Amino acid sequence: MTRNPDEMLRLTLADGAVRGLALSAAGLVDTAARLHDATPVAAAALGRALMGTAMMGALLKGEDDSVTVTFDGGGPLGRIVCAADRKSVRGLVGEPHVQRPLRADGKLDVGGVVGAQGRVSVVRDTGLKTPYVGQCALRSGEIAEDLAQYFALSEQTPTLLSLGVLADASGVAQAGGVLLQPLPGCPEEVVAQLELRSPMMADISRELSEQPLDDLMRLWFDGLRPVVLERWTPAYRCDCSRERMERALIAMGREELGRLIEEEPGDTELTCQFCHRAETFTKQDLLRLLNRATRA
Repeated sequence: MTRNPDEMLRLTLADGAVRGLALSAAGLVDTAARLHDATPVAAAALGRALMGTAMMGALLKGEDDSVTVTFDGGGPLGRIVCAADRKSVRGLVGEPHVQRPLRADGKLDVGGVVGAQGRVSVVRDTGLKTPYVGQCALRSGEIAEDLAQYFALSEQTPTLLSLGVLADASGVAQAGGVLLQPLPGCPEEVVAQLELRSPMMADISRELSEQPLDDLMRLWFDGLRPVVLERWTPAYRCDCSRERMERALIAMGREELGRLIEEEPGDTELTCQFCHRAETFTKQDLLRLLNRATRA
């Protein structure tokens, strides 16, 4: 099966009455799955969360804005944490090696590994003194339903959202998503059309295995006057660096950092949970940071 290229489309429907995003992201999701050595069901859960968060990032206005989304449903997968800006995303799962039998319909049991006895939390940093924080109870653990409910309850924004990942032991074959939000004043007949067509979008990953994203947009939105405003290639990108790790060590405080220096027999290695980049800090490095923490 040939993957569609990774691409995000920003679009409008019905002369601007609906704003939307459409995403093909098999390469991005496969990169994340391989980075975390994820099983197919973990890859599907992480992939849906990454794509949903990437879409929320694409809705941000400022170039330096960011959003972090956490799914904590109490399932065997553990927490999923994803962070995005307008053009890139990164994420992690607590237990990437989780296994789960297929559902009765033959699909990966994402809801079963994520769980639904918890919450989805969203932290949106737009440069203000206090970031926006919103949360709501999980509905199913299937990710798309949970994010759609979050939009409706926490942001009072009705949202049609579909996310899908086709994955097996060989990797991620297809992954994609579509997000549609009727804007204030949207005619009722347009909303009715979106509801009528929503089943067509319910299995987007399998649809992408049969035709490109642009063709799907023309098929799904025929008669709704779709206009693509922008398109770009979303990236799996982590912003970690040695300098950020140094700041994290300093932020531990003088007491904790001093205890680390005393208790660690040799060098200290820090590993980024998002990209698994490792940095080694010698005793001399830690003493230098302790000195900076003391002066702070």
